[in-house]
Amino acid sequence: MTDWFVETVGSGSLILAVPIAVLAGLVSFFSPCVLPLLPGYLSYMTGVGVQDLDTARRGRMLTGSVLFVLGFSVIFVAGGTLFGSIGLRLAEHQRTVSIVMGIVVIALGFVFMGFIPFMQREVKIHAVPAVGLAVAPLLGALFAFGWIPCVGPTLGAVLGLANTEGTAARGAFLSFTYCLGLGIPFVLAALGFGRFMRAIAWVKQNQRAVNVAGGLMLVAVGILLVTGAYDSLADSLRSSFGTGTSAI
Repeated sequence: MTDWFVETVGSGSLILAVPIAVLAGLVSFFSPCVLPLLPGYLSYMTGVGVQDLDTARRGRMLTGSVLFVLGFSVIFVAGGTLFGSIGLRLAEHQRTVSIVMGIVVIALGFVFMGFIPFMQREVKIHAVPAVGLAVAPLLGALFAFGWIPCVGPTLGAVLGLANTEGTAARGAFLSFTYCLGLGIPFVLAALGFGRFMRAIAWVKQNQRAVNVAGGLMLVAVGILLVTGAYDSLADSLRSSFGTGTSAI
């Protein structure tokens, strides 16, 4: 297990992709359809009224938020595993796959910046089960499915990178790091709701700038994939860390 972890994380391409995936998760959290609705999310996942979030027991808030994050992580990691498996089957066409995925990621960057309006619509699952800790994982899964149109641009970029990784294990790990970027802010907000909301006031006031910055990040990643610079950087990192090609 230890050898698998070292070989997986030590892959030059993952060393490059993991920070991108974590940042993509953070960008998803700060998107217009997640951040403004944060009090509602926390209320549903913990069974605590919005007005009581700042005074609720930390144990309950921590448990509910972690279960919620685990719920959507299962869905997203499954997607990363699938895309990694597809990449393995297309390994002999890796350059073509990188170009296609790069074009897709560039398009998703423009979507995130709001330049493709018809792709900005949100399809949400409005029916949710009764609130409470027991259903927090289910709510997380519903979040994963129902908010895909919203977090789709950043998630799509991560799944595109998962596809280029060429193995199911690496695709799963990359998606897991995306979930960390998206999920950790949920947990922090649950543990200190009042302070967290005050800390992110600037983000809410500058939402457009955040969207543009996130979109530009996706466009940059797409350009790296299309031009082949991403593969070159990954090879350089692999050489620097002394890692070979793993058979994962």
